[in-house]
Amino acid sequence: MILDIVILAAGQGTRMRSALPKVLHPVAGKPMLGHVIDCARALTPRRIHVVIGHGADKVRETLAADDINWVVQSEQLGTGHAVAQALPDITDADQILVLYGDVPLLRAETLQRLSTQAGVQALGLLTVTMADPTGYGRIVRSPSGAVKAIVEQKDASAEHLLITEGNTGIMALPGNQAAQWLSSLSNDNAQGEYYLTDVVALAVSHKVPVEVAQPLDELEVMGANNRQQLSVLERAWQQREGLRLMSEGVTLADPARLDVRGTVKVGRDIFMDINVVLEGEVEIGDNVDIGPHCVIRNSRIAAGTVIKAFSHIDGADVGERCDIGPYARLRPGTRMHAGAKIGNFVETKKAEIGADSKINHLSYVGDAVVGAQVNIGAGTITCNYDGVNKFVTRIDDGVFIGSNTALVAPVSVGAGATTAAGSTVTQDVPAQALAVGRARQKNIEGWKRPSKKT
Repeated sequence: MILDIVILAAGQGTRMRSALPKVLHPVAGKPMLGHVIDCARALTPRRIHVVIGHGADKVRETLAADDINWVVQSEQLGTGHAVAQALPDITDADQILVLYGDVPLLRAETLQRLSTQAGVQALGLLTVTMADPTGYGRIVRSPSGAVKAIVEQKDASAEHLLITEGNTGIMALPGNQAAQWLSSLSNDNAQGEYYLTDVVALAVSHKVPVEVAQPLDELEVMGANNRQQLSVLERAWQQREGLRLMSEGVTLADPARLDVRGTVKVGRDIFMDINVVLEGEVEIGDNVDIGPHCVIRNSRIAAGTVIKAFSHIDGADVGERCDIGPYARLRPGTRMHAGAKIGNFVETKKAEIGADSKINHLSYVGDAVVGAQVNIGAGTITCNYDGVNKFVTRIDDGVFIGSNTALVAPVSVGAGATTAAGSTVTQDVPAQALAVGRARQKNIEGWKRPSKKT
């Protein structure tokens, strides 16, 4: 079956009270429209057409991709009119699936079920049964249960308003009927718009079967028209991710206090404390323990590692059995080998830390290659930047760096060497040597401290 997907994303979203187009407001760190596009891709359609209007340039720039055909709806004249704008770019499709750009929790499995039920001959509707369907168009059925029409809320009679089955707007159109139905729509209604939902009555009149599918829950098809609804979707997404992680072997101290803003792959027997934030592409191995208030972004954490409270890990590759934090910051390009330790108030950047090496506290190590079993004392700084260029510091296996050492790159410290506390090292240190780079101490006897003048 040749499938084309049309995503409607032209609305302004005035109730958001924002200059940002509604579909670009984020859920779990990604624009709502981005979630819908990803869901559409999971069905491997021939092409995805996104109808844009308000903030069209911003939307296109934010989500540009080779597999998207951008269609501009210069006037917002209703959902039927919006889909019609994409028709010139759709030829010989067996089915046209219509989605909405502000429904980020939609599952690909639900769409696949709808598409399969409708096939190439029937009209497919995704409906939802709700305790309170206010705002939704109502599904009107015959006494036999067959769908007859959809009545929009503003056009509904008192009898229609008693119906609890609502229209989600998501629809599978048979490709051989779509153009004829859309050209037959009328705007004779309370909104003066061309409703896509009116194709249901046309399908019934043409004796085209109407197939109905429903999502697992109503939140899956909920859109966001204001920030309150956006927050509901955010928490629903996070709850879904929390349940997934727990089912795959993660213990969450409090599932309500976890934020996933990307794609997370996990092993087993992982513990995450409260207020952990996972962003981008994150991979966490078996038996990892993550303390409270940690942020992990675009990083890999290997098995057995412990990450203590308030640590930030960004763009790092952490080996097995490492020990990080509390209050550590690993910046992009950090690579820790097995058993390495980065302690409290340590910052690393573009640094390779060898196996079983330790940077326990209050240090900055950037643009550095650190060997195995190195001990870097408190207050150590790699002076890697001269104001224009950056240079590398190399520290070989078994080196002991004394506290408050400044290593002025480019510089190398040979295997087994030691630097004295408080040294400024500007020249290479040979293996097994002691480097002392500080002024000789001078004591002044009988010196009197300054005193305040009265």
